[in-house]
Amino acid sequence: FLSLVAEFCCGFFVLLILGNFWFLAVLYLLWLYLDWETPCAGGRRSQWVRSWTVWKYFREYFPIHLIKTSELNPNHNYLLGFHPHGVLVAGAFGNFCTDPPFKNLFPGLTPYLHIMPIWFGCPFFREYIMSAGMVSASKESVSHVLSNEGGGHASVIVIGGAEESLNAHPGSLTLNILKRKGFIKMALKHGAHLVPVFSFGENELFKQVANPKGSWLRNVQEKLQKIMGFALPLFHARGVFQYSFGLIPYRQPIHTVVGSPIPVKQNLNPTTEEIDQLHALYLQKLKKLFEEHKSNYGIPAHRSLIFE
Repeated sequence: FLSLVAEFCCGFFVLLILGNFWFLAVLYLLWLYLDWETPCAGGRRSQWVRSWTVWKYFREYFPIHLIKTSELNPNHNYLLGFHPHGVLVAGAFGNFCTDPPFKNLFPGLTPYLHIMPIWFGCPFFREYIMSAGMVSASKESVSHVLSNEGGGHASVIVIGGAEESLNAHPGSLTLNILKRKGFIKMALKHGAHLVPVFSFGENELFKQVANPKGSWLRNVQEKLQKIMGFALPLFHARGVFQYSFGLIPYRQPIHTVVGSPIPVKQNLNPTTEEIDQLHALYLQKLKKLFEEHKSNYGIPAHRSLIFE
């Protein structure tokens, strides 16, 4: 969905350049230059955009649910690790970029969904995603959110990143997380409490062309991902009036479960050992969250998370 909107915005910008409105394009390029750092400085959210009626229908389509398991004190800042990436990341968008799900369950906290910086280079599209509460996933951006004095900010990071979308097959429980420790270091540097979040149903929205590790398709996808910064999963789902083929996601319920916070004491210069210890604790809490709730969402008792 975001890719389609981005393509439309870029196409509109090209039309301005080629048409008789090139001066508007020049003015926008000037604005882009002056506003370039905003995605790394908290963005520019709009309560009006986040409350559009269309998001209510978007959440109801699947439907998307946000489940609270513990209180999050708004006097602290938090780093929420979102799992899994899936193809669409629908749970992250529906719960953290639209109102009122998160606002109602966690009053006093402002969520910021961190996404790849490349998206903020797209004309006009960048204005829309910032208005929804999305900001850059750069270190500077995460630091800006977590540095808020007095607390009340929640950085939401899809830990597995674009690489994990290549594992987004129905029934898949594989997470790319063993080598991803940057978010742990950021939490320690800012004393932000860590919160594991698991979105049940995220991988059920699309069927992806078989791409097992080692296959020619997976090798090509991984090479392109390293070059472009984002992955290109080959997926399909349903159409508008039929269920056999199309790009509209299947109507599968998504239950995004927010776990209990892991208290983190600020450490401006954490050692590798301290990072590894907190990372291991995070994995333990994430697995526990999954095990405690999997039976509620149709996951067989013998299935468990696989960490890669």
